[in-house]
Amino acid sequence: MDQEKTIQISLENIDESDIPDKIPAKFVNNRVIIFNPLYASYLYVKKGFFGSPLGISKPRLEYFSKPSELSVIEAYYLLKNDRITLFDPQQNKSLTPDDFYEIGKKIHHKFEEKFIIYQDLREKGYIPRPGLKFGADFVVYKRGPGLEHSPFIVHVLPHDAKISAIDMVRAGRLATSVRKKFVIANPLTITYYFFEWFKP
Repeated sequence: MDQEKTIQISLENIDESDIPDKIPAKFVNNRVIIFNPLYASYLYVKKGFFGSPLGISKPRLEYFSKPSELSVIEAYYLLKNDRITLFDPQQNKSLTPDDFYEIGKKIHHKFEEKFIIYQDLREKGYIPRPGLKFGADFVVYKRGPGLEHSPFIVHVLPHDAKISAIDMVRAGRLATSVRKKFVIANPLTITYYFFEWFKP
C-alpha cells in the first residue's frame, strides 16, 4: 500500500524525463498491452485517457497498479504519432506503423473507417473511447471519463454503407435511453450528422 501511495504521488508530480519518449507496448494474442503500470497510468491520466487498466472498470484519475490494454485504434494512433513502440513477441520484432495498419485491417472490424474518425476527433480536441457498452463505435468526451458524462456516442459508417430510416430511429432511441446525442460519422467526407429526440 505504501509503495502504491508513493508511486501515486510521483505520478502527480511526475518528471517527464522518467517516462520514455516512446512508451513500450507489446502485441500479444491480438491485444496491445502496456505492462508497466506507471507508463500505463501516465498515458491514461496525463496524456489523454489512452488505454483501459486491466481489471478496473472505472479507473480513477490516479496511479493504478495494473497493466493497461490499448484498443487497436488507440494503439495505431499512438504508434503512428511516435508515442509508443510495439513489440510482437511471436514474430520477435518491433512493428512499424505500416505493419500494424495491415494487422489492424485484418483483426478489427471497420478499422480504416474508424481510425479516420478517431484521428479527426482527437485532432479536434475530443477524447473518443471505445463505445461498445453503448452499442456504438465510440463514446466521446470533451474533458474525459470521470470528469463528465460523455455528451456523444458515435457510429462510424462503413465505406459502402447505406443507413435506413429504421436504423436512424433505432439509433436515436438508443442515444435517448443513455441521455446522449447520437452522431453518425462519414469517414469518406469526415462529416458528422447529429440526431437528437425532441418532443413537439
